[in-house]
Amino acid sequence: MNVIQPRTWRSLTLLLLLFAATACLAQPDYAREKRWADEIIPGLVVGDAVFLSQPSGHKFLAIYTAVAKARAAVIVVHGMGVHPDWALIGALRSGLADQGYATLSVQMPVLSAGAPGEHYDALFPDAAERMLAAVAFLADKGHRRIVLASHSMGSRMSNYFLASTPGGSIAAWIAIGISSGAFVEIDKLRMPVLDIYGQHDFPQVLQKAEARAAGLRTLKGSAQIEVAGADHYFSGSEGELLKRVSQFLVQRLR
Repeated sequence: MNVIQPRTWRSLTLLLLLFAATACLAQPDYAREKRWADEIIPGLVVGDAVFLSQPSGHKFLAIYTAVAKARAAVIVVHGMGVHPDWALIGALRSGLADQGYATLSVQMPVLSAGAPGEHYDALFPDAAERMLAAVAFLADKGHRRIVLASHSMGSRMSNYFLASTPGGSIAAWIAIGISSGAFVEIDKLRMPVLDIYGQHDFPQVLQKAEARAAGLRTLKGSAQIEVAGADHYFSGSEGELLKRVSQFLVQRLR
């Protein structure tokens, strides 16, 4: 009979503790979501707060802005560790509504403050559930053309959703500064994609731009745009971002 030595037991115990700690870090921080919802909802000027449900029963915040005779509906997906009315996201959801698009800005799963970006990969299935619920909500409102507009980590989550969800419910995808710098399983995408990023974006976004452009050439109607002077967050360049996004949507949703 083989006997496990004390040193081996210690090693196994450390591995199990490390696995448990990583699993805990990868759990959505619902308390953080609630704090943001409590802060955001009373101050909403554009749009109405709605709560959508996941199969688990968890309800998450989304901000719906209805538009009469909307050209299409846009699901807006924020980046790592923020919320559906944060900075660029707030400007995008309200600006697109002014351009005639209904918008639904959705709270994505977040980790505790300070969690590293690599831990967010474990949340992608949760994010996909939320996007599916957003599509269902907009379909129930009568919207037949639905677009996805996402930023940074939200673009990675959207890429996962689009590649893993069968069907053609999304008419176009606006990927803003995808934080990994790369599209995955692009052969599974079935819609035109706008890859848009800033001239002073994150290094990985800039370094992999050519590879993304090569992939987009396989998707009819897709385009890539670098916005002069813009950083990863489009600080001070929100108007130019909105202009480019609107132009793409007008051309692709005729």
